[in-house]
Amino acid sequence: MTAAPSFLDLFSGIGGLSLGLMAAGLRCVGGVDNWAEARATFEYNHDGARLLLADLTVTSAANILHHFGADRDRLDVVVGGPPCQGFSTVGKRDAADPRNRLWTAFRDIVRDVRPAYVVIENVEGLLVMQGGRVRDEIAASFAEIGYGMKCKLLRSADYGVPQLRKRAVFLGWLAGLAEPRFPAPLRTPPVTVADAISDLPELGPGEARTEYDRPPATDYQRARRAGATALHNHEAANHPPALVEVLSHIPDGGNRKSIPDRLQPKSGFHNSYARLASWKPAVAVTSNMRKPSSARATHPTQHRGLTVREGLRLQSFDDTFVVLGPRSSQYLQVGNAVPPLLGRAIGAELLRALRANPPRAVRDARRGGLTRVTAPRTLFDAAG
Repeated sequence: MTAAPSFLDLFSGIGGLSLGLMAAGLRCVGGVDNWAEARATFEYNHDGARLLLADLTVTSAANILHHFGADRDRLDVVVGGPPCQGFSTVGKRDAADPRNRLWTAFRDIVRDVRPAYVVIENVEGLLVMQGGRVRDEIAASFAEIGYGMKCKLLRSADYGVPQLRKRAVFLGWLAGLAEPRFPAPLRTPPVTVADAISDLPELGPGEARTEYDRPPATDYQRARRAGATALHNHEAANHPPALVEVLSHIPDGGNRKSIPDRLQPKSGFHNSYARLASWKPAVAVTSNMRKPSSARATHPTQHRGLTVREGLRLQSFDDTFVVLGPRSSQYLQVGNAVPPLLGRAIGAELLRALRANPPRAVRDARRGGLTRVTAPRTLFDAAG
C-alpha cells in the first residue's frame, strides 16, 4: 500500500483515538459526533480534519461520505466509541439504558461502508454486562455482515499511558483478510503520576499558569512538551479554605483516614478525598478529576483537584492539544477521551494487518456481497 490508509472516527468526542491512529501512520478522514463543544476541540487539534455534528442513529453512511467528500472504496477503517453509560462500572449499570444500543448505529454504517477493519472502544463493563451476552451479541451481529470480531480488555498503563484505566477493545476484519492482533504490552516500567505531571507549575486553589517554570524532568514530559510554546488548560478549581485544610492532612497516595475526626467530611465514599500516589500510574481519569470528593482525584502533593492539563497529561495528550469550551465541559471532554498512546498501539497493529493483505484481496473483500461468517468461540480475552 502506497498511500496512508484512511479511517473514519464515529462517536469521536475530542478525538483521542484519532490522534493515536494518526501517530501510527493512518489518515483521518474526519469525525462524527453530536457534541458541539467536542467538535470545536476536535477541529482545533486535528490538522484540518473536520467533525460532522450529527446524530448517528439517523445519519446514513452516504451522508457522512458526502459530507467529507470521501470515496467509500478508499475508506480502510472505521473506528469509534459508542456512548456507554449503561455499561459503566462507575455508578449504577442500567441494562435498559437506550445508549446501550448505539453500537447498532455504528454497525449499520460499517455494513454500508464495508471497511477492511473495524475498531470499537468502550468501557470494561461492556464485556461482562448481562453475563457477556452483550459482547457476544455484538460479535454475532458483525458476523452477520461478514466480519470476524474479537475483544480484549486493554490496560492503558501497558502502553505508556500513566493511568490504570482499562478499556474494552473490539477488533473486526472482513472475511478473507489478515486477522489483526491486539498490541503487546510494552516491556518498560509504567509511567507514574510524578513522571507525567511533576514539571507543571504548582498551583493553589483558583490559580492558573500559562507558562512553564521548570524544564521537563522525564522522557514522558519531554515528549508531551515537544513543540509546545505556551501552557494551556492549567487552572485549578477554587476550593474553599475548609476543604484545603482537610486536604492538608492527607499525604501523597493517602486517603481520608488521615483526616482528623473533627474535619471528617460528612459524605463521600471510602475512596473519596484520596490523593493520587505520585509513584504509581493514576487510577482512571474521569470528568470529576477536579473534585477531591471524587475517587482519587486529588493532586499527590498540592491541596486541590487536578487541572484539565494534568488530566490531559494523565491521558497521554501532548501539551500542544488545547481543550476548548467552558471549564466544566473541558473536564468532561478529557474524562471521556481515549488515551492517544493506547490508540497509537492499536493503530500500529491495524497498519500491520492492512499491509499484510495484497491490495487486490482488500478490494475483492470489500466489494463482495454480505457473507455471514462464524463468530469465533473464543471471543473474549480478559487479559489486561
